[in-house]
Amino acid sequence: MRHWLVSVALAAIAAPLAAAAPPQAAPAATDAPFTFEEAMIPMRDGVKLHTVILRPRGATGPLPILFQRSPYGSPDAAPGRVPNSWAPLVRDGYIFVFQDMRGRFKSEGGTFTLSTEVKTGKGAVDEATDAYDSIDWLVKNVKPNNGKVGMWGVSYPGFTAAIALAKPHPALKATSPQAAWIDYWKNDDLHRWGAMRLTYASDWVNGLQADKTNNDGISLYDRYDTYDWFLHAGSPDDIEKKYFNGRVPRFREMIEHPDYDDHWKKQVWSNALGKTTVPTLNVAGYWDQEDPWGSWKIWEKQRANDPNKLALMVAGPWAHGVWQSPANSLGRIPFGVDSGTQFVEQIEAPFFAYWLHGTGTKPDFALKSFQSGSWQWKTYQSYPLANAQATNLYLHGDGSLSFTAPAAGEGCRDYVSDPARPVPFRPRPMSATYATPDWRWWEAEDQRFVDDRPDVLSYVTAPLENDLTVTGEVTAKLMAATSGTDSDFVVKLIDVFPENYEKAPTALGAYAKGLNGYELPIAMEIRRGRYLKSFEQATPLVPDQVTAWDFPLRDHDHVFKKGHRIMVQVQSSWFPVIDRNPQTFVPNIYKAKPEDYRKATQRVCSGSAVTLPVVR
Repeated sequence: MRHWLVSVALAAIAAPLAAAAPPQAAPAATDAPFTFEEAMIPMRDGVKLHTVILRPRGATGPLPILFQRSPYGSPDAAPGRVPNSWAPLVRDGYIFVFQDMRGRFKSEGGTFTLSTEVKTGKGAVDEATDAYDSIDWLVKNVKPNNGKVGMWGVSYPGFTAAIALAKPHPALKATSPQAAWIDYWKNDDLHRWGAMRLTYASDWVNGLQADKTNNDGISLYDRYDTYDWFLHAGSPDDIEKKYFNGRVPRFREMIEHPDYDDHWKKQVWSNALGKTTVPTLNVAGYWDQEDPWGSWKIWEKQRANDPNKLALMVAGPWAHGVWQSPANSLGRIPFGVDSGTQFVEQIEAPFFAYWLHGTGTKPDFALKSFQSGSWQWKTYQSYPLANAQATNLYLHGDGSLSFTAPAAGEGCRDYVSDPARPVPFRPRPMSATYATPDWRWWEAEDQRFVDDRPDVLSYVTAPLENDLTVTGEVTAKLMAATSGTDSDFVVKLIDVFPENYEKAPTALGAYAKGLNGYELPIAMEIRRGRYLKSFEQATPLVPDQVTAWDFPLRDHDHVFKKGHRIMVQVQSSWFPVIDRNPQTFVPNIYKAKPEDYRKATQRVCSGSAVTLPVVR
């Protein structure tokens, strides 16, 4: 979520897009391709927000405004700089405007709250009204402009572009929320279906709230392996008391509101969306390790009332924000197509050019997807696909996986889940969230690193005789039981590459990439047992009672190639990206005591299946 992307001088980005150039010295102000101006824009409650305005030198006539609001800081000491990936936008011609959100950097407004609530009533102030008031000021005061404003951004700037749709200013003519979010409790940044995203909450929220003027937050780790640090740090409540002590309010709010109560429900800003009136280009990464869900749900909400088909969706085999780079590999797996460059050049820039400049052709599609496996762009005029058939892939008692329903009496497989030795979410030693590139691609990490653990069950098909295309929403159901009174289950859908995937000409050739037998996660999700009956009211599980656990595994577009195998892994911890379940029911799971953390025997039984939208 750290986004003021590496910036480069405009001279460097005028050339054809390539890998981001290294930082260069700022040009002299008289030679800069943009003029640089700062303003403090007043909001309706009197708070003033720091805003940077970059106007292209030598432009003739009025230009549209591209506006981005962010908690990560605006360009400040380097006039004339924007990220490398914006070259197509620069060529089309825009006035670029950047704003620090209230409570961050040079903006007024007290402590940054991370609030996503859309408020009602006279005098109500929220992120949507801040966007409205800012746009109103910009079109009146930044001259010359053509009266048209676009908003866009990745991650938090993507969210601010999205929430502006809740109270859109008449001058807002296009927006592109990229890796945005709508529900802090159900998915994306802070939770996965009520399970706390522990490392992300402690690092990201800490960085945003502990210090107004930077993203560093409070130093937590006294060792490199954060798995080990979190294991010894205790419960989330222990961490808050030992290290934050009230200085990171959102983390304390998470602890005090473990259930899906009104505190979280009022944060679901998309409930304020009405008829879709602003053209919207939603963007999501199938392997986004931070915000994989929100943009899909925004699009779903918009399509429910979109008579003019203004809401569009783009997705690809991307981690968080990777589409703003060449994006020619999926983690360690190269696919040789600059899908990110193609997105920026052929989709993003033409979208804004049509709606803000009135040039080009109106975008006409429902979903554009860079399909993994085939590594090709697909254009879908309607979605879900009419020819995608929900097909069950069954988990069998012998560890096999097939499209054949289980025979009667197949029984269960079991393992012991120990909170003192939870399953890691990526290989150890585990760096801090933003310390190394490891974090970016953890959702594409080869899952062989947990294959030999006795607390991970694997189910696998025979090699596929033909390509299998899966396009649409993937779901799973486990028929499972635990000997405890609370539990987590994690389901992973995996594409297993054949052992001869690469042919190595030398001992240090292609085999060095490690793709032979690679276990590529396609979809992964967690469910927390206390919330099977109700998100609002946690209830204990009945020990050893087989219960249906439903898993929403999100939308995907992937081809399992001939000769590959499909695997499903099941486990009961995913640490420390998700906090440990003590496996003993307690009223507030985040305040569990050391004695509450107990081993439990987990059983996965007949009737468990993953449902794939198979394209016929």
